Amino acid sequence: MTKEMEFFTFLMEQYAHFKNTTADKVLHQLDEINLTDYVFGMYEMYHSEAIENAFEDIDRLIKEKQQ
Repeated sequence: MTKEMEFFTFLMEQYAHFKNTTADKVLHQLDEINLTDYVFGMYEMYHSEAIENAFEDIDRLIKEKQQ
């Protein structure tokens, strides 16, 4: 498993805990609004900052896609 995939898995699990849901549900939501690849591709930024920054960014991305 690549370091990017390991981090993405970690990020999904932590974000799900933050949102009081499951990683499967988070991944399904990202898939539905075509954000999975984008979030995966943000490895360089997300892994070098506080994870809460990634959570805020993901929340913002989801909100923008749902408008």
